[in-house]
Amino acid sequence: MIEDITDMKLKFKRWGLVDGGGGGKQKGFKRCGGWLMEKCTDASQCNESERRALLEFKHSLQAMDFLGDDALSSWISEECCLWDGVCCNSFTGYVEMLDFGYQSLVVAGTVIPSLLKLHHLPSLNFSSNDFNGSPIPEFFGSLKKLKTLDLSNANFSGPIPSLLGNLSMLETLRLGGNGRVFNVGKLEWLSHLSRLKEVDLSFTNLSNANDWSQIINHLPLLQKLNLRDCDLPSVSSSSVSLTNYSTSLNTLDLSHNNLPSSAIYPWLFNVSSNLVSLDLSSNQLKGPIPDAFGNMMAIQELYLSDNLFILAENQVRGDSGLNEIGKLPDFRVLDLGYNLLNGSISKSIGQLSNLHVLRLAGNSFDGDVISEAHFSNFTNLQELDLPYTSLTLKFNTGWIPPFQLSQIKLCSCKLGPRFPDWLRTQMDFQPVLEYLDISASGISDSLPYWFWDSLHGLNFINMSFNQISGTFLNKSIPVRHLDRSSNNFSGPLPSFSSIFLESINLSKNKFTGSVSRICNITAALLELLDLSNNLFSGLVPDCSKRLWSLTALILADNSFTGSLPSSVGFLTPLEMLSLRGSKFSGELPSSLQNCTKLKFLDLSDNELSGEVPMWIGQRLSRLVFLTLQRNQFRGRIPHQLCGLKYLQILDLSVNKISDTIPPCINNFTSMAEKVSLDRRIEHHLSDEGIFVSFIQFRYVDEALFTWKGTKQCYPQLGLLLAIDLSCNKLTGEIPEELNRLQELVALNLSRNFFTGKILQKIGHLRQLEVLDLSRNKFSGNIVGV
Repeated sequence: MIEDITDMKLKFKRWGLVDGGGGGKQKGFKRCGGWLMEKCTDASQCNESERRALLEFKHSLQAMDFLGDDALSSWISEECCLWDGVCCNSFTGYVEMLDFGYQSLVVAGTVIPSLLKLHHLPSLNFSSNDFNGSPIPEFFGSLKKLKTLDLSNANFSGPIPSLLGNLSMLETLRLGGNGRVFNVGKLEWLSHLSRLKEVDLSFTNLSNANDWSQIINHLPLLQKLNLRDCDLPSVSSSSVSLTNYSTSLNTLDLSHNNLPSSAIYPWLFNVSSNLVSLDLSSNQLKGPIPDAFGNMMAIQELYLSDNLFILAENQVRGDSGLNEIGKLPDFRVLDLGYNLLNGSISKSIGQLSNLHVLRLAGNSFDGDVISEAHFSNFTNLQELDLPYTSLTLKFNTGWIPPFQLSQIKLCSCKLGPRFPDWLRTQMDFQPVLEYLDISASGISDSLPYWFWDSLHGLNFINMSFNQISGTFLNKSIPVRHLDRSSNNFSGPLPSFSSIFLESINLSKNKFTGSVSRICNITAALLELLDLSNNLFSGLVPDCSKRLWSLTALILADNSFTGSLPSSVGFLTPLEMLSLRGSKFSGELPSSLQNCTKLKFLDLSDNELSGEVPMWIGQRLSRLVFLTLQRNQFRGRIPHQLCGLKYLQILDLSVNKISDTIPPCINNFTSMAEKVSLDRRIEHHLSDEGIFVSFIQFRYVDEALFTWKGTKQCYPQLGLLLAIDLSCNKLTGEIPEELNRLQELVALNLSRNFFTGKILQKIGHLRQLEVLDLSRNKFSGNIVGV
C-alpha cells in the first residue's frame, strides 16, 4: 500500500527535500551528480534491451515524490538515458548508474531480477528509501561490474547474502542503517572483496561474526569502515597476532558496541597508524586515556564520549594523557562527553590550541569556574559543548574571545545573573553562529537590545528555564528552532519570518493579546507550536490548514473564547493536541476525526458540550492519552471508545455523562496486558536536511492528572495507567470486565450513581495503587478488596 501523501511529505521534510519556499516543483530523483552530469546530457541513444529491463523494473515499484506525484514520471520517453535517476555512458549508451538515493521515496514494491540485464552497471544506489523490510536480493551478487552498492537506510531486513562476495570489483559497500539486517556466522565473504575502499555495516547485527577484525586486516585498500551499533564480539587474540594490517584505513567508527578496553585496544593500536577519524563512543572503555592515542600521528578527530574514562589527578589537562594528541598539528575534534571526569579543568587545556570542537558534556566538574584564561589559545574553536557539567563561566566585562563559534551548547552551566555580553561577539559575525543553547543557565536579566539585530544565520535558539524578560520589539524572528519557554517574556505574539521554521516553544511566559499572527506563518515545515501557559485571549483564528505539517499543537492554559476552529481537522500529521484550560466552548468539530495520528488529546478544563463523539474511538485509534475532564459533555460513554487499545489514561471526570459503563472496557489492551509499548509519548523533531544536520531533539508530552487527590503534572506518561470517570451521572453496576484490566494503577468511579455490589475480584488488580468508589449507591458487603 502507498502511504498517504501527507506521510510522504513529512518523510521528505526530514530528509531536507521539501521546497521551503513552496514554489516550483522539485523532482523526485537527482539526475546524476558531478562529472556524470555532462555524460548524461550528451549520452548516445540508450540500449533497447536495457530500456525494457528498466521499464520492467519500474512496474514492480510504486514511487512517489514529496508532492505526491509519480517519481518515475520521466520513465516514458524513448531515451532512457534522460530518465531521472539513470546515467549512461556517453559513448556506448549503456546504463552505468542507477541512483534512487536521497531524492525519492520508494513506498512499495520489490527489487526484481530484471536489473541483471544491465550488464555494464557499475553503480547502484537505493539508499534512503523504503523497501518494506524485504530481504536484500541475492541476485545483486551477479552484478559483476558493480563498483558501488549502496543499500543504506532503505528498510531492508534479513541476512546479508554471502553471494555479495562475488562482486570482486566492488569498491564501496553500504548496507548500514537498515536495523533488521544481520550476518549469518562469519564475515568470510567480505574478504573476497579485496578492492573495497569503503564499508558501512552500521546497525547490522554482527554478534556471530567472530572473525570481523581478521577480515578487516585482509582488506588492503580499505579507507573507511563503519561498524556502529553492530553488537560486535570481542577481538580474538589470533587476530591481534596478524602482521598484515591495513595501512590505508583512515576513518573508523566502532561506536555503540559496548566493547571493553581489553577487547579492542590491542587490535586498534595496530591498525591506527593512518587514522584521521576514530569514533569509540558508547562503549565500555575504562580508566585513563591511553598514551597510545598520542601515537596516531594522523589523527584529527577523536570521539570517546559515553564511556568510563577518568583523568589523572581529577583534572582535564592539556599536559595529561591528552598532551601528545594536543601537539599534533591537525588535531581538531576532542569529544569526552558523558564519561567519569570530575574535579577541575586546568588552564593547561589551552595547549590543545588547534581544536575546532571541544565536547565535555555530561561530566561532573562540581561547579568549577572557567575563565578567559582557559580559552586564550583556542583561536580555531568552532564548537563549545559543555552542557550538564555544572561549570561556571565567569569572564571579565568586555572580554573578546579569540574564536568565532558556530555552535554554543551551555545548558545548565552558570552564566548569570547578567546576560553574558561576550555572546555579542559571537552573534555579530553572521552567519557563523548557527546553534545557541543557554537554557537553565541562571540568567535573570532583560534581553539586550543588540540581540534582535544578531539573529540572522541562527538556526537553533534555546533560552528556556531562565528568568529573561523583555518584549520581541515587533521584529520578525528568522530562526528554525526557537525555545524561549519558562521565562518572563511579555507583549504580543511575535512574527516569524523564516519559511524553514520547524519548532516554536514560547510556553510559560507572560505573552498577551491575540494569536492571530499564527495565520502569517508561512513555514511549510513547522512541526511544533507551543504557546501554552501564557495570557493570550480572544478567538483562535480558523487558519490551521496553513500549518499542515504540525505534529504537536499546544495552546493550553490561556484565556481564549469561542469554539475550537474546524480547520484543526486539516492537521492530519498531528500527534499531540493540548487545549487544556483555554475556555473553549461548543461541540467538538467533526473535522477533528481526520487527525487519525493523534496519540495525545487533552481537552480538559474547558466549556465543551454535546455528546462524547463516537468517532473518537472509531477514527482516533492510536490514542494513548485522552482527557475530556471538567467540561459539559452529556449522554452515554460510546462503546466505540473500547477500540482504543493503546489507551493508557482515560479521564472523563466532572461532566454530565450518564448511563452505564460499556462492558467492552476490557478491550483497553494497554491496561489489560503487559505489552511491549513505548510508555513515553514523545515526538522526535529532527533536522537532517541539507541545511542543518546537527539538530536532533525530542518533545515529550506532559499532562495533568488527578492522582491521589492532587492534580499533578506528569512529564513522561510512562507507568501511569488510569481511568477516571468520577463526578458524572453514571448508573448501573460496575461491569465484571473491568477485572481484566490487570495493569491498571488508578481507578476513580466516585461521585456517581452506581448500584449493586462492589466487584469481588477488584482486589486482584495487583498494580492498583488508587481506588476511589466513594459516594455511590453500592449495597452488600465489601468482599475481596
